[in-house]
Amino acid sequence: MAIVSNLDLIRRVPMFRDLSVMQSGIVSASVQKKRYKRGELIVEQGKVSNALFMILAGKARVLSQDERGREVIIATLDVGDCIGEMSLIDGQPHSATVRSEGQTDMLVLGRDAFVRCLQENMPMADSVMRSLVHRLRQADKQIRSLALMDVYARVLSVLQDMDEEDGNGEKILRKKVSRQDVAKMVGASREMVSRVIKHFEENGVLVAREDGSFVLQGGQSLG
Repeated sequence: MAIVSNLDLIRRVPMFRDLSVMQSGIVSASVQKKRYKRGELIVEQGKVSNALFMILAGKARVLSQDERGREVIIATLDVGDCIGEMSLIDGQPHSATVRSEGQTDMLVLGRDAFVRCLQENMPMADSVMRSLVHRLRQADKQIRSLALMDVYARVLSVLQDMDEEDGNGEKILRKKVSRQDVAKMVGASREMVSRVIKHFEENGVLVAREDGSFVLQGGQSLG
C-alpha cells in the first residue's frame, strides 16, 4: 500500500489548495493524522481547543445541547470540511459539540501554524471567510425554519437537504431516514416526525421504491 504524505493529504483540503509551496511545507510539517471511532468526541461545546480539524474520510455531526440535555443537530460535516476555525480566530469556547458519525480520519493543525498561514496567505484567508459565511447562511436558514415554518415544512426541508437527483431527474432518498435524527434537526419529538413522514407517504410526497429508497415528490400535500 502506498504511503500518502502529509503534503498530499493537505492538498485534499479545499482550504489549503492555493497555499504557496513554502506555506504547504509549513502546514504539512505541522499537521498530525488522527482516526476517530464512531461517536467519539472531536470538540466539546463550551470548551476551548487549540487546533483545526480537517475531515479526510468519514463524517462528523455538529450538535448543540441546552442545560436540560436536549440536543439539536445543527449540521453534518463531510470530507474537506473543517472544524474549530471559529474558536481559533476569536479564542472563545466552541459554540457546539462535534462527534464523528462513523470511523473518521482527520488532519489536525495547531493554532500557531493556522494563524501564521492565515496571516501570510490571502487565498487561505478568503477560503476561511467563505466557509464562515456559508455557516452563517446555514444558521440563518435554520433560524428561519424554526421561527416561520410549521413542523411539516421543517421536516420536508430536511428531507430535501438529504436527497440526491438520479438520472431521470427524480429526487431520491437512498439512505434510511432516522426519525430521531430528523427530530433533532427540526426541534420536534420523534413521535411527531414519525407522524409527519407517515403523512408524506400516505399523500404521495414520499413514494417507496423496490430497492428501499424513496422518491421525494415535492411539497404539494403538507397540511
